[in-house]
Formats: sequence, structure tokens, C-alpha cells
Amino acid sequence: MKIETLLPLGKLDPGVRAADKPMDVCAIGTDAKELEMLGYDGLVVEETKEDPYVVIALAAQATRTLGLATSVALAFPRSPTVTAMTAWTLQKLSQGRFVLGLGSQVRGHIRRRFGLEYHPPGPWMREYVVAVRCIWDCWQHGTALDHHGDRYQLNLMVPLFNPGPIDHPIIPIHVAAVNPYMCRVAGEVADGVRAHPVCTPKYIAEVMLPAVADGAARQNRDPHQVSMCMKPLVATAADGVTLEKRIETVRARIAFYASTPGYRAAFEVHGLGDLADRLSQYSRAQRWNEMEALIDDEVLNTYAVVGTYDEIGELLKARFGELVTHLEFGIPVDTDADKEKLTSLLTELRSGV
Repeated sequence: MKIETLLPLGKLDPGVRAADKPMDVCAIGTDAKELEMLGYDGLVVEETKEDPYVVIALAAQATRTLGLATSVALAFPRSPTVTAMTAWTLQKLSQGRFVLGLGSQVRGHIRRRFGLEYHPPGPWMREYVVAVRCIWDCWQHGTALDHHGDRYQLNLMVPLFNPGPIDHPIIPIHVAAVNPYMCRVAGEVADGVRAHPVCTPKYIAEVMLPAVADGAARQNRDPHQVSMCMKPLVATAADGVTLEKRIETVRARIAFYASTPGYRAAFEVHGLGDLADRLSQYSRAQRWNEMEALIDDEVLNTYAVVGTYDEIGELLKARFGELVTHLEFGIPVDTDADKEKLTSLLTELRSGV
């Protein structure tokens, strides 16, 4: 497995998403260098409070070997041509280290935050990826731009707006997915799946990977060439007392995810559809403080990996080692001892199942 992480390093407890707090953009270069020195394979950047492409650009300038990926940037609010240009520039800047991770976003945000007409996201994403690749092919090989689909009609590329070929033109595209249809789309047209934290090993093995294989078969592709990237829910700490506090943070996160209708399939596979329905009702009634109590230890341990620093490496390997190619993981790093422990954990996670 390749091990990735978010920024900021050492500022947040495990189980708290970096997206929950604003990023110090002035420290991105320094933080990215530190990730590289610690031995991480990659930095992933979410699109929440900062522009992920700007963050990637700052990290790319400060590093030499660190992989860089959006996990994920929103596709639909941007034209495929705009996304293609941004990715092309970042691939040049990083000298071939960039992975374009794309996500769809739900109906309410597409309509009410971005002011766009909503369309079924699976077919839309399939066409979006194909369109981006068509544009890249035009720039790299001088082919005529000629994409005609349901959402986009692209057939104009004049020399002024054509950046021309680059040294590393193969830019992997990953697609954020939970439900089978989007996994199938990834198998058809993408290079990887960016799985949501609610995706358990059972769900990945029984639902996601078969859907990826189905999509790949439709296009005569090898499904093993499609990466499976996971950012698991993790509760970990150096000692049991601190671990208990972090467990409660993760328990609340599971309750929130279970209340979201778009993630229901990942709870149904474990026979927890009724729990998801109940939490959805609590969410609509804004009974936030009552939701966490519905996540008992069995549910907690189904959706989260829980253990001390001495245990967590083996637990993560046992859970995901045979299923995923990329794993997002980190612990707070505030002292030299923390750095030493993290380096040891990274080595352990890469050592195989």
C-alpha cells in the first residue's frame, strides 16, 4: 500500500477531518516538505475551505518526490476544459506527480451553492472524464478536439489556448465513489476509486470491487489497473485514556455519515438500514446531540479502526491490506518522539499483510 495523508500535519487528532478547520495556506510548503521527509508516499487535498489546486501547486513547488492528488476536487462546477488546463499545469509543475481526483457533489450543493442544473451524476461523471481526456489528447498529440456528448459539445481549440505537449502527459484520474453505479463508471473510464470512509472491507469486497470489475469488462479493461484508495475512520492514540476521547469523536462522525441518505448502501450491507433511517430522522429534526448515542461499540468497530499506536498498524493492514492500493493515515506530530512513531507506523503499513 501507498500511504497518503492530509494537511495540516500534527494539528488535528485522528478522526477529525482536516476539512473541519481552515488550512494555514502560508505553511503548506513547509508542511509538505515535512511529509516528504517523514516518508509519506502522497499528499491528498480536499475541496472544502481552500482551493485544492492552489494547495497542490504550493506543495508541488516545495517537494520533489511526494505524490500529489486532489481527493477530491469537484468536477461539475468547472468546465472540463478548465479542469483539463489546471491538471495540465499542475502535472508540469510537479514533473509528473499529480493525480486528478474528481467528485460529483450532491443535488442541493450543485443547485443551491453552485447555481447549476442537476443531472444524474454517474453518466455526467463518465462524460466529464472522457471530455477531459479528449482535451489532453488534443494538446499532446495535435488531434482535433471533437467531443460530442449529452452535457458537453467541445470542438474548438485555437493555438492561443493550446498549451501543447508536456513531458508527463499521462495524468491518472480517480473518481470519488460509494454506490455501485459510480464504481462502475470508475471501472469504465478512470484510473482509481476514492472510497468514502463509510466503505468497510465488506462493502469494498462485495459491492465496490465487483462494480469496478463490471465497468472495466464493458470497456475490455483490466480491473486490477484501477486503484482503490481508502481514507478510513481511525481512532488511535498513544494511551487508552486519550483513545477513549478520540473514540467519541469518531462515533459522532459515524452517526453523521449514517444520517446521510447517499451513504445508506454502505450501512444496508451490514443490516443497518434501519439505523441509517433513524439517524436521518434525527438529523432532519436537528437532534444532533442524540445521534452519537445510537452508535454502539459493534457499529463503531464496523466502520472505524480503533487501537493504540502500538496496535493500529497491524489493525489497518489486517483490515485493508488485501483490498486497497492507497491508504490515508496520520497521527498528530508535535514532538520528535511523535515523528519517530509515525515513521515507524508508515514502515509497518507498507510491509505487507
